[in-house]
Amino acid sequence: MKLTVVGGGSTYTPELIDGFARLRDTLPVEELVLVDPAPERLELVGGLARRIFAKQGHPGKIVTTSDLDAGVEGADAVLLQLRVGGQAAREQDETWPLECGCVGQETTGAGGLAKALRTVPVVLDIAERVRRTNPDAWIIDFTNPVGIVTRALLQAGHKAVGLCNVAIGFQRKFAGLLGVTPNDVHLDHVGLNHLTWETGVRLGGPEGENVLPKLLGEHGDDIAADLSLPRVLLDRLGVVPSYYLRYFYAHDEVVRELRTKPSRASQVAEMERELLKMYADPALDEKPALLAKRGGAYYSEAAVDLAASLLGGGGSPYQVVNTYNKGTLPFLPDDAVIEVQAAVGAKGATPLAVQDVDPLYAGLMANVTAYEDLALEAALRGGRDRVFRALLSHPLIGQYEYAEALTDQLIAHNREHLAWA
Repeated sequence: MKLTVVGGGSTYTPELIDGFARLRDTLPVEELVLVDPAPERLELVGGLARRIFAKQGHPGKIVTTSDLDAGVEGADAVLLQLRVGGQAAREQDETWPLECGCVGQETTGAGGLAKALRTVPVVLDIAERVRRTNPDAWIIDFTNPVGIVTRALLQAGHKAVGLCNVAIGFQRKFAGLLGVTPNDVHLDHVGLNHLTWETGVRLGGPEGENVLPKLLGEHGDDIAADLSLPRVLLDRLGVVPSYYLRYFYAHDEVVRELRTKPSRASQVAEMERELLKMYADPALDEKPALLAKRGGAYYSEAAVDLAASLLGGGGSPYQVVNTYNKGTLPFLPDDAVIEVQAAVGAKGATPLAVQDVDPLYAGLMANVTAYEDLALEAALRGGRDRVFRALLSHPLIGQYEYAEALTDQLIAHNREHLAWA
């Protein structure tokens, strides 16, 4: 089995490598190719990756290359984890929206749109090259904004599934609180990427006992603290929103916080500098503890599970993924990309049935889906007016003057990445 990671020079890649090494019985990788346009980073990350495999006794071969076509040739699956513009672009996404009093964040609001505009054309070009070289390969997208990027891939006819680590993070958290194994926990997870709610927590599978009321009753303070939301809100909702919902439920509070502390991008950039120094140490043969602060917890487990199922191996029968709606949520178009539990196998992901969704959540999902439609149109076709329409439609913006100012800012800060600007 051959897997290729595009964006393999990321400082986060050793987390993925560690997962491949530990879970080799689930996903027996014979060749792992790391593709990245930055040869210096690739050399450091690739060296550590080989040492991790060696220490854990993994027999697979690790190859590094900046040649995308060679890297994806013959791959059974291609994982996308790239960041167009790097942390410098992320720093901009997180700062200039604040000038209009809007959240500065890399996956939602104006910053999220900027990332989509930079990313979608690049990802589609990569996917086309994968299809030309190896049309049977699965594409697993971990590149944000996952919902919009996955929809672009599916709309272009690619064999693609989107992946996020929010659900597996909740699964691990709830399992610890309940004193059970993660495999015992099945989430009633519903929404769009980075706009999701846990409406049920079941033991043993989709038909198991719903212990969410017990979780909230006994551990509500702990869960609320993790989300930086008040306990009383969780009690009133009776569900657990993802931490990204804080940008919606406490927007002005978040803006005030973001204006008074260093950006997440600057923090991650500093971590990356430290991590690369560590990776250069030839004695290092395991992922360093600092990597846990980098973000993306449990991504390796989720990626292995998904790849194993898509490639006919021993992955979990049900997994939370991003895929076409296909009538699962009747208030959204069939070709909307939703994030829900799905049965995953060699033919792809089939969403499980979802019970009636509270209008409180359905309304926001419909609003953000409309925004994602307009965002994808802007990413595919360009133009100032399309950018403006997408911004005006976003529930975190929604005012004419803000949308006008943010459109100018977005284009000015991203001109080098926008072919039409």
